[in-house]
Amino acid sequence: MHDATKCVKAPEVSEDGYASLTVPTHRASTIVFESAADYATRSQRDLDGYSYGLHGTPTSRVLEAQLTALEGGKHTVLLPSGQSAIAVAMLSVLRPGDTVLIPDSVYPPVTGFCRDFLAPLGIGHDIYRPDASDLEAKITGSVRLIWAESPGSTTMEVQDIPAIAALAKARGILTGIDNTWATPLYLKPLALGVDLSMQALTKYPGGHSDLLMGSVTVADSDLRKGLRDTMRMLGLGVSPDAVALVLRGLQTMSVRLAHSGRIALGLAERIAARGEGLEVLHPARPGSVGHDLWKRDFAGASGVFSVVLPEAAEPKLEAALNGLRVFALGASWGGTRSLIAPMSVAGARVNDHPRNARTILRLSIGLEDPADLTADVDTLFDALR
Repeated sequence: MHDATKCVKAPEVSEDGYASLTVPTHRASTIVFESAADYATRSQRDLDGYSYGLHGTPTSRVLEAQLTALEGGKHTVLLPSGQSAIAVAMLSVLRPGDTVLIPDSVYPPVTGFCRDFLAPLGIGHDIYRPDASDLEAKITGSVRLIWAESPGSTTMEVQDIPAIAALAKARGILTGIDNTWATPLYLKPLALGVDLSMQALTKYPGGHSDLLMGSVTVADSDLRKGLRDTMRMLGLGVSPDAVALVLRGLQTMSVRLAHSGRIALGLAERIAARGEGLEVLHPARPGSVGHDLWKRDFAGASGVFSVVLPEAAEPKLEAALNGLRVFALGASWGGTRSLIAPMSVAGARVNDHPRNARTILRLSIGLEDPADLTADVDTLFDALR
């Protein structure tokens, strides 16, 4: 071969005796085939095979398998973000004329997706109360999917997932859930009867606020095929470098989650003990709304909780937030840095509730020293008092 050819054709190197603890990062768009016959017969419809980088590499297959094992499922697909995972989950099972039911406490972009994307396609949606008290009345012949999120976005309502799944199965309806808060370490939705278990890997699995990714895990191969077919048609795939970061983050997720959950519960109790008109929303607190369901279904609590502020505190909020030294102001969560975000749910909720008109502080506890976090929390709420 001439030198120009040698520059682009890599020689084969023996891997005998090489056994790394880390998963290799395979970057690829083009996948080559061993023979003309192999090229002619290997189809992109082989969901486990390799045909093009967009549809998976050995790196992404490792993460898929690891998440599948954690979820107790059969298949997992990876998407570019949590929101894209929700979108693909819905698009893979809904057709024109179908209806999806979503809880009032759902992640707000899901409502927007249903209203602004699904509705023009002829796919309807309806909103049910987080406690599912009106869910059965909303089930019509067109309902194909019931979506859940537990705890709910910002307001932390815990849903009775086994009851929702049983109600749906009795009527031949599919169920899906956003399980980002608990991760499969603390909640196993598939074991509770849910069909599609979604999580934003951006949060705790990634764990370092430097990537975007989502996943959907199922126990049914037909559902998996629908997910993969939808991804192919939309041209959705994930970066192998981002996958490698999630694989790294997963190795410490159980330790990070346990630490953040313990500190978060302690801070939630400390804030609640102040009184001062503060309403602490944390499902692991005894006596909180949904605590009994949380205790029954969950194996632990993550590091995210919310505090509803009294009206008198709102004029002081901007200065109080600007005085934080450890917490950062940010809209995401699940990383090493502790975050706080002032939230308003008034524009995203259908059902009336007194807290809808209030400012809600969402706190995500990271890995800083607990004493520093406690001092920052005390300073914040002293300023709001």
